[in-house]
Amino acid sequence: MYVASRLPITTDVSGWVHMLPARHPNLPLTETITADIAIIGGGFAGLSAARRLSLLDPSLRVVVLEAGVIGEGAAGRNSGFIIDLPHEVSSDDFGKSSNERALRDITLYRTAIELAATMAQEQGWGKDIYDPCGRYSVAISGQGDDHIKSYASQLDGLNEPYTLLDAKEIVGVTGCSTYTSGLYMPGTVMIQPAAYIRSIADSFKAPIRVLENTPALSFEKASGGWSIKTPKGRVNAGKIILANNGHAESFGFFKGNLLHIFTYASMTEPFDPKRLAGQRDWAATPALPMGTTVRRISGKDGDRVLIRSRYTYHSKPQVSDATVQRAGRVHDHKFADRFPSLNGVAMQYRWGGPMALTRNSVPAFGEVDQGVIAACACNGLGASKSTAAGIAAAEVALGVKTAMTEIFSQYANPVSLPPQPFLSIGAKANLRYKEWQAGRE
Repeated sequence: MYVASRLPITTDVSGWVHMLPARHPNLPLTETITADIAIIGGGFAGLSAARRLSLLDPSLRVVVLEAGVIGEGAAGRNSGFIIDLPHEVSSDDFGKSSNERALRDITLYRTAIELAATMAQEQGWGKDIYDPCGRYSVAISGQGDDHIKSYASQLDGLNEPYTLLDAKEIVGVTGCSTYTSGLYMPGTVMIQPAAYIRSIADSFKAPIRVLENTPALSFEKASGGWSIKTPKGRVNAGKIILANNGHAESFGFFKGNLLHIFTYASMTEPFDPKRLAGQRDWAATPALPMGTTVRRISGKDGDRVLIRSRYTYHSKPQVSDATVQRAGRVHDHKFADRFPSLNGVAMQYRWGGPMALTRNSVPAFGEVDQGVIAACACNGLGASKSTAAGIAAAEVALGVKTAMTEIFSQYANPVSLPPQPFLSIGAKANLRYKEWQAGRE
């Protein structure tokens, strides 16, 4: 039997959720039901797995168990980038990766985007949910400029399209005179993550069921598969897909392998679009790792700016309100530095979001017990990597061999982390050093 030592805890609600109408959650489970496959976790990985299962075999009875409300967990705290290229614009990081590794990652990311694009077309989602607009990488220093140029040369080697922008051109896009150069990559999709997750969950019809406020408390082997206990019911399923990222550790899986890192975001109140020049919708990742991600989002009541930066390590996947507020003060400084014309515009929402990392940057993926397939440890880039892992987990569950399952089968196993207190000391020091390296970026 695998028993959850703790359940997911959320101490705040993301701005993405606040911007949406109040959700009326699906009813929690209050009976015993039977399924072919049960999925624990209703985020990017879990819902993508359900979608892939439905395409592979529409007759499958699939149950998704979400501990809270759809969209209010880690997926709804994402910055909303479903990227198609390696994320960090860093010559050091990219230079260590062969073209073969880069092409592997691109295959994963573009398979994730293909799944999202198909659903967007089927469901008629607008750009307020799914926008294939591409992304920018932006520099704010000479060091950042050098990294962007180096990354562009790597894209040349991969035959990937891009556009380099000088200071004047990137200011024309962002309205931010602080940026010194930029790089536009057309393949990234931007989403409103909470709306996106809600929309996927609400698109399913029988025989797929999405149950909210229904945490898995434990699961044990039973005749024909597994029996999952919930607070008021039970699911008897042939197989289980663990799509709960860092909380897989709560059931005893990958103990000592998962590093719990939080990143943080702040979102402004609406402001008059005339106060900021440039385009009204754009998204930019930083030129240097651990730098500042920025999005401008247009709306009927005005525009908003999202700032994401700051990373903290925690021994358990939860943070306090005080930690979120401390990160918010960093965001205020980053915002003021980039957008002086928006002086007086306040941050309306602040939140933190968890990531599960492994020491050797591989997913926690594969069959961890007979009929139990894990799709965990996104190592950042949750929208892209977790979606890809969910797709591959569904294929593994049904014994379907694809390029995705081949890629995931080639990953090494996660390696052990140092014991405490060395883990805490080392992780915190490493994060501080990398943030110092990013500097003003």
